[in-house]
Amino acid sequence: MIIFSLMAVTSRRILRAAVYLLFALAGTAALYFMIDYQFLAAVQLIVYAGGIVVLIIFSILLTTHINEKLEKPAPGKVFITAVLALGGFVLTVYALTQHNFVVSDLPQTEATVSHIGEKLLGYGEGGYVLPFEVISILLLAAMIGAIVIAKRKASDS
Repeated sequence: MIIFSLMAVTSRRILRAAVYLLFALAGTAALYFMIDYQFLAAVQLIVYAGGIVVLIIFSILLTTHINEKLEKPAPGKVFITAVLALGGFVLTVYALTQHNFVVSDLPQTEATVSHIGEKLLGYGEGGYVLPFEVISILLLAAMIGAIVIAKRKASDS
């Protein structure tokens, strides 16, 4: 997962970077399966690996930028990015090691897939069907707008 993540952000070919991202997200789903979180693994595969990466690949193919190579970043940008990434890593490790994790005394309910589905797509109190549909329409509009902008000829602008 780490190797594919690094390859995704360092690859100069955009289509290869999208494929490396697909492998990194599939690795995340595999981790979820290994720790027995089947619902999160399925969501990871369907939404991210299946939906978002396919959308990215289709966008690349529709805009005819398949063979485009990204420019090599300036050494100053690479240095700043490395320093910021290292700082974020140190901050994350510090926060995880210094936080006092406590076990809750509240009764635990089992989160089955059917229970999660009823809560997410329910019409009643605590249901999220309306925001789910609004976000799906917003994403569709953004995708159509991005394709229209990408397909516009240089003489149109």
